[in-house]
Amino acid sequence: MATTWISGAERLGDGSIGGAMDKPDAPARVVWHTTESGHGNAAFDSVADYLIQKAAEPHILYDPVTDRIGQYGSFAESARALKNDGSTRTNRVGRACIQIEVLARAGDPFTAYWRPGKNFKALMAAIRSWGILDEFPMGTPAKTASAAKRDRNKWLTKGGHYGHCNTPGNDHWDPGAIDVKALFAAAPASGGSNGGASTSPSSAAYTVKAGDTLSSIGVKTGVAWKTIATLNGIKSPYTITVGQKLKLKATATTTRPSVPAFPGAGYFRPGAKNSYVTQLGQQLVKRGYGRYYQEGPGPTWTAADRAAVRAFQHAQGWTGTDADGYPGPLTWKKLFS
Repeated sequence: MATTWISGAERLGDGSIGGAMDKPDAPARVVWHTTESGHGNAAFDSVADYLIQKAAEPHILYDPVTDRIGQYGSFAESARALKNDGSTRTNRVGRACIQIEVLARAGDPFTAYWRPGKNFKALMAAIRSWGILDEFPMGTPAKTASAAKRDRNKWLTKGGHYGHCNTPGNDHWDPGAIDVKALFAAAPASGGSNGGASTSPSSAAYTVKAGDTLSSIGVKTGVAWKTIATLNGIKSPYTITVGQKLKLKATATTTRPSVPAFPGAGYFRPGAKNSYVTQLGQQLVKRGYGRYYQEGPGPTWTAADRAAVRAFQHAQGWTGTDADGYPGPLTWKKLFS
């Protein structure tokens, strides 16, 4: 299961920064930015507030020296750190478009002096849980503004890691010429791990279809992309062809609990008080929506329950009456699956 909130990250802002993705069928990707500031706790707090005031929140704010990390919004929703490319809302391209602001300057690449720790490893694990490969489709980010590469076709069709300098419609050249090998080496994937997410048993083989990548196949089958590559002798640049039959083997299997029966919409209305409200709230907390509760969750239906349900519904890409904050059978099923 893809990680939407990093458990050890500080919560920044109100937790709502964007909305549903416009192009959820495109591969997931990451965009690295730099804040063009110093580092340390004072800088972290100042920049964190500034990005909220400017309404330019990324998903993640990270200090490469102290390893401090904060998260503004769910990875399942868009962020606000990129400019649009004409009519294309670049923040909303991909199954996920994870935006990371690093407290650093493009002219002084942070990988030359950083001290990544457990929070950086947690960040990379979360990124990989979305099936995102350890690669930069447009190469090492630019050393100068004039060297920036912005290939619109790659941006729209390729998953992986990008610099702000690679995003069409944008004119910044951050994060500078970071050492991409060092970036991945600081948090090595553990032998076919998909970032700590559980996978379910898959069939024995998969036939490559048009538009498939190892990343997208991994998402479809629940098998970590690195395992697929290893089993089939596929090495960098991880080339696959349409019609190719790939061996599959789940890296781990779990017995998924059955979804509890939906008790009925009447149990989740103003004034309701019952054990199902508690059960719902506890599951929302497990799924990363605990920030909406100052107290609880408990048996009494509150505005916090509705806000958490609405946020979960929005994360599914639902709008209107499908995202009114009241759980129906489909919301219940998705939440407990």
